[in-house]
This record gives sequence, C-alpha cells and structure tokens, in this order.
Amino acid sequence: MSIYIDIDNKKSPERIMGKMSLLKIVAIIFTLLVMGCNPMDNGNHKATMFEGASPVDFVYPQLDTKNSRWFLFSSTSRPFGMVNLSPDTQLQGTWGSGYRYEVDTIKGFSHIHGWQLSGLSVMPVTLTHKNRDSVFQDFYSKFSHEKEEITPGYHSLQLQRYDIDVALTSTKRVGFHQYIFPKTSERAILFNLNGILGPCKIINGELEKTGDAELIGNFVLAPTKRRPKPTSVFFKVELNTAISNLEKDEKSGNYLVALGRENDSVLMKAAISYTSVKNASTNLEAELPHWDFEKTVNESKLEWNELLGRIKVEGNSEKAQKRFYTDLWHTLLGRKIISDVNGAYPDNTGEKFRIGQLPLKNDGTPQFNHYNSDAFWGAQWTINTLWGLVYPEIKKEFVLSLLQYEKDGGLIPRGPSGGNYTYVMTGASTTPFIVSAIQKGIITEGLDTIYQKLKKNHMPNGIMEKAGYEHHTNLGGGLRYYLDKGYVPYPIPEGKFGLHQDGASLTMEYAYQDYTLAQLAKKLGYDDDYPYFKRRSKNYRNVYDSDTGWMRPKDIDGKWKTEFDPFSYENGFNESNASQSTWFVPHELDGLAQLMGGKDKAIERLNGQFKEAEKLNFTAGSSHEREMHPDYSRIPINYGNQPSMQTAFVFHKLGRPDLTQYWSRKVVEKVFSGLSPETGYNGDEDQGLMASLAVLMKIGLFQMNGGTEENSEYQIGSPIFDKMTIELNPDFYSGKRLEINVLNNSKDNVYIDGILFNDKPLKSFAISHEDITSGGILTLQMSRNSSIE
Repeated sequence: MSIYIDIDNKKSPERIMGKMSLLKIVAIIFTLLVMGCNPMDNGNHKATMFEGASPVDFVYPQLDTKNSRWFLFSSTSRPFGMVNLSPDTQLQGTWGSGYRYEVDTIKGFSHIHGWQLSGLSVMPVTLTHKNRDSVFQDFYSKFSHEKEEITPGYHSLQLQRYDIDVALTSTKRVGFHQYIFPKTSERAILFNLNGILGPCKIINGELEKTGDAELIGNFVLAPTKRRPKPTSVFFKVELNTAISNLEKDEKSGNYLVALGRENDSVLMKAAISYTSVKNASTNLEAELPHWDFEKTVNESKLEWNELLGRIKVEGNSEKAQKRFYTDLWHTLLGRKIISDVNGAYPDNTGEKFRIGQLPLKNDGTPQFNHYNSDAFWGAQWTINTLWGLVYPEIKKEFVLSLLQYEKDGGLIPRGPSGGNYTYVMTGASTTPFIVSAIQKGIITEGLDTIYQKLKKNHMPNGIMEKAGYEHHTNLGGGLRYYLDKGYVPYPIPEGKFGLHQDGASLTMEYAYQDYTLAQLAKKLGYDDDYPYFKRRSKNYRNVYDSDTGWMRPKDIDGKWKTEFDPFSYENGFNESNASQSTWFVPHELDGLAQLMGGKDKAIERLNGQFKEAEKLNFTAGSSHEREMHPDYSRIPINYGNQPSMQTAFVFHKLGRPDLTQYWSRKVVEKVFSGLSPETGYNGDEDQGLMASLAVLMKIGLFQMNGGTEENSEYQIGSPIFDKMTIELNPDFYSGKRLEINVLNNSKDNVYIDGILFNDKPLKSFAISHEDITSGGILTLQMSRNSSIE
C-alpha cells in the first residue's frame, strides 16, 4: 500500500512510505515498552556494544593496508594530528607507499603522512664492526606481524635484524618513541633527512646537537606537481639518554646519532613545526613535558575514545562493529593540523613565505587550528553530514581554516597543502561544505562576508576557472564557456591546462555548487543573486542527450561527442563514466527524471545499473584490478570513488525509498564490510570521505543535498545495527542525544515497515535537521518485504 502527499498544491505520485495502521503503531510502541527501548534480538544480531572494551579496541588499523596510499595509514596519531608517526615498509610514490602490510621490511619510522607531505624518518639500529661503514646505505630490518600490536595512538613491533623492541605513541605535534635495545649493544638512531619519502623529495636536511641529549634540525620538501612550492619542516628532539656522537654521511646527507649505554630503554621525543625550530620546541614543551610513555598512550586512547564514542552501536556482529569503528576512525584521521600550539602557521599563498598567526582566545590559545588536506570533492555526501551532526566543533574549525586561506591568499581553497593552494580536483568543492555549516547553525558570524568570499570562487578569476593542479593559468576549468554557453565544452579549445578537464562532469559539478550558493543567497536576502545562481544550477540540462538518455560531452560548437560510449572511463567525465555521472544532479533529481521520461523510467534505468554493478561488487576496484579486468572500469555504479557515492539514495528522492533501503544494504555488504588488509575501500579512501560514507550508510542517515538547504532533511536508509546512540554536542545543539532503535532487524529484513519519532509516526522516510538535533528516539520497524507497491 502507498500514500500520496501534496507538494506545491499538486498530487504527487511519489510513493513516500507504506501506510502505517494504528495497529502497527501500537505494535511498535508495545515492542519498545517490552524491550525497554532495546532492539529485538532475532539471533542474527547478538553483539553487545564493547562487552567491557572501548571504541578504540574495536578499531582495526590494518584495514586496506595492502592497497595503501601514503596518507591512509597513520597508526600513531591523534585525531587530525600534525604528527602521524608510523613505520614505513615502502618509501616511494603517492600510491603503494607508507605501511604496506604484505611487505615484511621496515625502512624507517616517519612522522608525517599527509596530503603531499612527508618527513622526519628515523631508524634505531645497533652498530657492529660489520655494519658501521655501511649503515647509512644498509639499515632496513625484517619484522613479523606476530610480534606487532597496533591500536589508534600506539604501535609496537620488533626489528628482527637488531633485536630492538620499538613502541610508538604521540601527542598532536610530538612523536614519542621507546626503543628497548639488547643490553650489550652499541646503540644509534639514523635520521634520514634527505631522499625520496612517499610523495615527496626531501632536500637540504640538517641536524645539529644542541645539548647532551638534544637535537634540532630541519629539511625541505621539494615542490611537486600538486604542491607547487617548497615546504620547510623544523623539528626538536629530546632523549633520555646522552648523545655520544653525531655523524653525517656526506654521500646521502643523512645522520647517525650514537647513544650512550646508561639506559636499555631509550625514550625519544620529536616535535615538529612548519614555521620554526623555536615553535617546534614550544610544541614539545606544551604537549609533552614529561617522560611517561604509558601516560601518553593512555591519553591518546582517551582522546580517541571520546570522539569515537560519540556514536555507540549495538547489534549485528562483532566484525560489523569493528569495521564501523575503523571507518569512523578514518573519518577523523586523514586531514592534518599544520599550525603550532601557539597558533603560528605556514602561509605559502603569497609570493614570499611568511609565518602567519591565528586569532587567539582570551586565554592566549588559538581560536582554531589550521589544516592541510586533500580535496573536498565529494564532501557534500560524507563529512558534510557526519561532521555536521556528530562533530560540529571539528567542522567549524575546518571552515575557519578555509576562510583563513582566503584571508591570506584571496581564494577559499579546495585542498590546501603546505600552507598553499594545490587546486586539486575541480570546481568550488568547499562551497557546499561551508554553506551546510551555516545552514546548520555551526557558523553564525560574518555570514555576508563569507557569502562574498564564496561567490568569488564561482565567478571569473575564482577557483572554478582552474582545472586540477592548474597553478599558473585560469583556463582549464572552462568557466567562461559555462557562463557564456551554459556548459563546459569537451575538449576545451585552448588545450590542456592541468588535469580533470572533462567538460560534462565540470558542467554538472558547477551546477550543483551554484545551487548550494543560491541557497545561501536566499537565506541572506541577496535577491538578485539567488535567481541568478538558481538559473545556473539548471545548466546540467545542457549536457543531457535525450537520444541516448545519458549525460554526454559537447564540443565548443555544441556538437555531441561522436563515438560516444556511456561506459567508457574518463571520456568527458572526471574519474568516472557517463553511466555513473549522469546521476550527479543531487539538487534537482525530479528535473533529471523528467528529462529521462519520468520517474518510473529513471528508476527502472538506475535499478538496472545497480543489478549490473552488483556483478562486480559495486566497485571498479584498484588501478591494478582495472588493468587486469577492463570490465571493472566500465562498471555502471562505482562505490570505490566519489562520483557514484550518492546513487543508492537517488531512489529515495524519486519516490522509491524501498529501493534505497535494498541497494544501500547490498552496497554495505559488498563494499564496506570486509575487515582485513586485503579489503577496505576498493579504490581510494580519500582522507575520510569514503569512510564517512560507510558510516552514514550503516547508521541509515544521508543528505542528498549535503545539508545545504535551510533545516535540511536527512533521508532515512536501512541501518545495519539494532541500536545506535549519537551523543550531540551541547555547544551547538539543544538535544542531548539521538537514539535510533531498529526493530526486527536482520540481514534479510532490510525494508522499513514503519517509523516513529518520539512515539509519533513520521509522514515520510525523512527527518529534519532541527528534529534530529533536538534529540529523541527514532524507531524503525523492519520487514523482509517492502510495503511500497
């Protein structure tokens, strides 16, 4: 059975939800009373939350480490820590570097694993007459996972070559090492301050002894094609053991620090800064004034538990809970702080480098931290919603950091590195992120000024004009054609400038971002700007080809691309194909359906795409898998990357929430349920974006428009857990917590048969931001069968 709702005084044939009889409502309330608001146990969902453990104990850091990207794995890190201390088993390249689980050799322990950033790699060694002359070139050591322990904020292992037990922990800006050497050994630590490390070439490394057990140093990260300017890193080191000798190898430029034998357990603290040695020292003094290693480990655990514990899940299996908290951990890990404890930060946005200063509170501490991060491309469906609901204080910090870049360099960035613009990916991807923070009341001051700064990016000389990594020109984004013709041509006539100049994708992306800016213009009363950007938001229509039924690239003369194949990868579509990107109209899916001949036809097509994608487990796989199996790149729906991450919830907006429930469960099962080094995100986790998507799908909350509308709605999906409790931040929201009870839940019972919020039935499968953040109990009655005809 289905009901109809009145939208704009017209009867909508949209099937919103199955009719909930009074008898059904009474049954749900009775179940809640009997179970004490606990979910029903059907035998398939037996895991009780933690069973004496804490959220940290449910994180599996080794996830996806056989497919590692440089910044994916940061075992010894605080949330968003400047220091990301962990062992490296592969040293070269952005991909396939860092900690690779299948490689059995440690090549150093480095402190920085960030977007286009790396550095301060050290290695404890023992010296003998056999290796003294070769140690600078020959120092790698085997290790075994059997003698390895990893939890968030802690990593220990044994270097088999030297019989050294290594343990690592950290504060936000200081790495803390513990090395237990063999009793009779001659001890030393290598500082590898020059050479290739991950995505960077490190040059000009220097190390100086400044006390019996103290060192200072610095090095430079040479420019990359993504980060166009050099980045300097400074550090301060303190040991609990005297330094007996400091030796530099002239060939490599690296250093060997020989140690005395007074302590078998050597402790070393290494603080970093992107501004000065003095500020590195300040970071060390402020964050780690003591030598208590276990205390630091416990403090790290407490910090992680506070954030991870904001969401408590119950039910399903222990494996499912572990994967959930591992996903949640990644959402708080990838993007990194670059400001010092006193608010100093590197500003590389101008012609000359300068040390900037963040605004301070009355107590002298910074009002916010400054950040380094990969793109916000896809953030509208991920961290927009997760951070906005569960971690609003974090979202506020990132917004203020983005605005600081604009204050320094004139543009809000879309993925800054080293205190500078990288122009990573395309469009104005931070517009939806900032607009959603305003619409949710997270950012409340200076809104007119913020609006003007956002608007700048959507106009000539703004960031929309730039293609990916287009540092010196403003042509690759094709914005002038978008403004003149209503679409970005493919190819762009001027030639290739940077990456990702796929015109059809750019047109659709700009249209959505224009819509989100229009919502802010409407909120703030910019009566001329609102209709202007609203009109621009309809430009997606200009790349829809009614003959093929797909979005399709056009050339400068308005002619459709010939020999068009909707499943051909990156043929006018950024990191996707036409079949995937056609659905990138989150702001006007009714309009897209109209172009396709109506909602029924649109639903039929998308459902068919999901059926085909299921045969390939919904992902295009890794680059290696695509090379080995060309069919992977032709997949019609790809949950291994951002362009397809919203598609399961498209059904919801087209009036078939039951298909959203069905396919979102399938995607979670196939894509986001594995728990091993071999599996994880089936492509690129992208600093919390894919992990945030996994979290949202598992708790059954999503925002198609990225929360960019006033009092935006959350579409309700199909949660995989029986009970979820979200603690709300009282500094931002009036409610204390949101509790979601899922009755009769199981692997087969994926359909919602009835919904109550605070004991009252909801009229649709959606709930407003105001209702959610006011707190309460959302109750979902699950069924094996859909109640929608």
